Amino acid sequence: MNNGQIDRIRQMEQHLEAVRSAVAAMTEALRQRDAAREAAEALDAYYGSELWRQDFADDEAGLLPRDLRRGVLSEDGIWNVLADWRRLNGCFPTDE
Repeated sequence: MNNGQIDRIRQMEQHLEAVRSAVAAMTEALRQRDAAREAAEALDAYYGSELWRQDFADDEAGLLPRDLRRGVLSEDGIWNVLADWRRLNGCFPTDE
């Protein structure tokens, strides 16, 4: 037994724990992605549809309640989140 061997084993143990932690985090992220797939598909279908255009026009005309959250009517906001969704799914494609 020598110090180099002990140091190497300790370093490899740190690597093992780092990878184990990353695998757990990625597994959870992929589970969340799978759970959000239906919501992303619904959001994608809504964005740019006649319903979205009507909702957007009504918001612009001040016809919606002032306290209604309306991030979905933000063209940049919805575009960016859908672009991020597609980009991330391209990095981690599914079997479908």
